[in-house]
Amino acid sequence: MPVNFDLSDLYAFRALIEYGNFRIAAESICLSQPALSRRIDKLENALGIKLFERTTRRVALTLKGQAFAERSVQLLADLEKIMADLSEVSLARTGLITVACVPSAAYYFMPDVISRFQTRYPRVRVKLIDSSASNVYDAVISGQADFGISFSGRSLPDIEFLPLLEDVYVAACRHEHVIAGKQAISWHDFYQHTWVGLDKTSGNRNLLDQALEHIIPANPSICETRHVTTMLGMVEAGLGIAAVPAMSMPASGHTSLTQVPLTDPVVKRTVGLLRKSGRTLSHIAGELENTLIEQYRSLY
Repeated sequence: MPVNFDLSDLYAFRALIEYGNFRIAAESICLSQPALSRRIDKLENALGIKLFERTTRRVALTLKGQAFAERSVQLLADLEKIMADLSEVSLARTGLITVACVPSAAYYFMPDVISRFQTRYPRVRVKLIDSSASNVYDAVISGQADFGISFSGRSLPDIEFLPLLEDVYVAACRHEHVIAGKQAISWHDFYQHTWVGLDKTSGNRNLLDQALEHIIPANPSICETRHVTTMLGMVEAGLGIAAVPAMSMPASGHTSLTQVPLTDPVVKRTVGLLRKSGRTLSHIAGELENTLIEQYRSLY
């Protein structure tokens, strides 16, 4: 069967899978929306199948599209690794590394990691997929990401989990809040204040619900968000306080935010690297992983 499409069409396909929106997908690979549509039409015509179901609001893969996605995304990932590995014969290494990361680890921590890495490999690009813990797992399993950074309290199928640190939950507040400056605050006292929470789709919310099932808040949260980083924005705006992982907080000296340890009980999560079982990383992906491990050890 002749191949009547090219790599550019596959990259367009991958972008549309990732973003689920023609406009955003087109912007991500520097195409116009009509050009992206033409590439998808070309790919569907070449394959003789319908890859996407399109509505006015969203784009979803068909069953055959899902089957093609699993193989084509892995094909692109393998090709990018081959190109990166071949380029390592020169001093100016190039390539693309994709890391899936929960937002609470991405916002303040990952910029330092990427900055340190790119001083050594300035021509290597790093793509960060900042999403929920379940999406991080899916990205690693599907091969969309070289490895992931997430938290885990249980074993996951086909995944190797390398623990890096125990991350405790703290109360985030503004400097002028009444709890600021306290040595610690109990969860019972925390819930006496106006607080911002996470919705039930959050992995952090599920972890906290299990750890604090015996504690009933005095009042419901004033606002719920899906991600810790958004919740910190609510705290910074003065809406209330929030229970967040310590690693999601900015370094001391932040103009608005500070943290207070939460006790009775102390709640922790294990943060670590997720790797697909049996998968060998390219040299440059392994170097980024090592930089990440070194950074964790130097800070925690």
